[in-house]
Amino acid sequence: IISLLMLTGLLTVTQTGLAVPSTHELRSPDGRLVLSVAVVDQISYTLRLDGKEVLSPSTMRLHTAGGTTFGENPALRRSSRKEVDQTLTPLYGKRSRIRNNYNELTLEFRGNYSLIFRLYDEGLAWRWATRLKGELTVDDEYAFFGFAAGSTTIASHPSSGTFEHSYEELYKTRPLAAMSDSLVYLPMLVRTPEGINAVITEADLEDYPGFHLRKPAGRSGLETAFPKYPTKDEPGGHNKFNLIVNERADYIARTAGTREFPWRVIAVAGRDVELLDSDLVYKLSSASAAGIDFSWVKPGKVAWDWWCALNLTGVDFKTGINTDTYKYFIDFAARNGFEYINLDEGWSDQYDLMKRSDAIDLEEIVDYAKNKGVGVFLWCVHYPLDQKLEEMMAMCSELGIAGLKVDFMDRDDQWMVNYYHRIADAAARHKLLVNFHGAYKPAGLHRKYPNVINREAVRGLEYNKFSRPWGTTPGYALTIPFVRMVAGPMDYTPGAMRNEQWDNFGVFFERPMSQGTRCQQLAMYVLYEAPLQMITDAPTAYEAEPEILQFLVDVPTVWDETVAIDGKVGEYAVIARRKGDTWYFAAMCDWTPRDIALDLSFLGEGSYSAEVYQDGVNADRVGSDYRKTSIRVNRENRPVYRLAPGGGLVLRITQ
Repeated sequence: IISLLMLTGLLTVTQTGLAVPSTHELRSPDGRLVLSVAVVDQISYTLRLDGKEVLSPSTMRLHTAGGTTFGENPALRRSSRKEVDQTLTPLYGKRSRIRNNYNELTLEFRGNYSLIFRLYDEGLAWRWATRLKGELTVDDEYAFFGFAAGSTTIASHPSSGTFEHSYEELYKTRPLAAMSDSLVYLPMLVRTPEGINAVITEADLEDYPGFHLRKPAGRSGLETAFPKYPTKDEPGGHNKFNLIVNERADYIARTAGTREFPWRVIAVAGRDVELLDSDLVYKLSSASAAGIDFSWVKPGKVAWDWWCALNLTGVDFKTGINTDTYKYFIDFAARNGFEYINLDEGWSDQYDLMKRSDAIDLEEIVDYAKNKGVGVFLWCVHYPLDQKLEEMMAMCSELGIAGLKVDFMDRDDQWMVNYYHRIADAAARHKLLVNFHGAYKPAGLHRKYPNVINREAVRGLEYNKFSRPWGTTPGYALTIPFVRMVAGPMDYTPGAMRNEQWDNFGVFFERPMSQGTRCQQLAMYVLYEAPLQMITDAPTAYEAEPEILQFLVDVPTVWDETVAIDGKVGEYAVIARRKGDTWYFAAMCDWTPRDIALDLSFLGEGSYSAEVYQDGVNADRVGSDYRKTSIRVNRENRPVYRLAPGGGLVLRITQ
């Protein structure tokens, strides 16, 4: 009888209350992923893909105030299973319909807590759930992710070495065994000795801190690390834009006693290319907030002022933070159908948002934009916004502001996570979009609040303005689609019109440039998921090159279908996306030049017309060299195109 119970997992507490060891198996809908959960003196699990180990025994515990530890000497009361196969229809994104197909296992334990496991074809997720009265104080949470010796990591480490940072460091590739115990922020990728990729992140993060990872000494794997709850902070950091924590409590969260906790997510891919097209975080996150109408939310493109330092050429006025300059941006956006412009720092006192700058007439600018059909975004530092939140939101509503770009949070403790939700909710009630910068990775908020239209949490193009000597490199640009983008959309801000190979690259704040080629910048508009996408360089720079401007006018920011075609982390990526009847095919590579054969098997029958933007024959010397041609293609075509170092390729395909 005991053996039968261990196999079925149907009963694991005897009439005397003694726990009986049990094991439980769960398979993904396609059967390729197999999860095995063991309940003994602790809870552990393993994960295999096609019979190959992804996760070796991994464990979890939740430590609460008063000394109770969920997951320690667990007494399993019952288990249950369900299968779900449904279709989600997001308001916008990289596809108009998402299949949400998973198998779920719930283990309920004595002590009124549960563990919920979900297995998708694309990965595993698990979360705690509690059914306790009143408030629950969580002293700490521990999870260990076991990986085989010989695994490799691709991860970003905070340069500060603390939980307070911008989530914008370069990725480093190193053996797992060679990692120190320094913090790693999410998402991060682990590649097993058998070549299977596991990207660790989280979803449905609410009223709880985000987690980091580190390697424990003497163990082959990674363990969680959580920031404690902040009890005292003060302005500091760059220009005193941050709230620097100088005192923390001895717990990580105080939250409702009855709740479901965030999902711990492991996206699994036997081939790198599968990571280019993951919806796992979105599927695991809460549906749109009840009672709020989001039909007004409008993705689109933004003529951005800060990257180009407001350097317009050939105009008859002095450019800078003034009304004439922003009117030019508005006219540029209106002529080309761009939905928004952005006013970065300079429109107000940075520490009191209700004190407007005398350098511009904000009402005149907003009214001028409204008459042209263009929306206006305002940049602000996060804590001055919080200090006068309702006053600022009311002002924005009265003026007709379209959205806020909120910056310099640079933390993910419980207080800060709740701040994001508070801002998202207030903005939604006032019909304002939000673009979070200086932010932690997406973790589901963009599904609950679709007005959170984009998020940074990436080392974007802006680093080429101020970060010597590296800026942001093509190798990094070919890593983030496979790692960071697994978590969700990212505001990388492509579109540089000064493009240089490494030998000629320099960091200049007022006259910034990109590394790599012009066509790599164009390819980013297709490859990178960004419902709110920046038109980054100066309007006059684009107007001087009508072919490039026309591409930016045409390319969508949201899509009906996505097909990941090929790729290798840090080296190259190839993807196709469809909007309506038009397909875009895009490819990018790192500093190693590469031949890309068109795989157009996603097309229907018949012949199609394609506009081709390709690296010019001299793009290996002059990054801005490109060539535009028109060809006929069909699904059987396999023409080959040469990508220069840091190169790119884009096809716009119509019937």
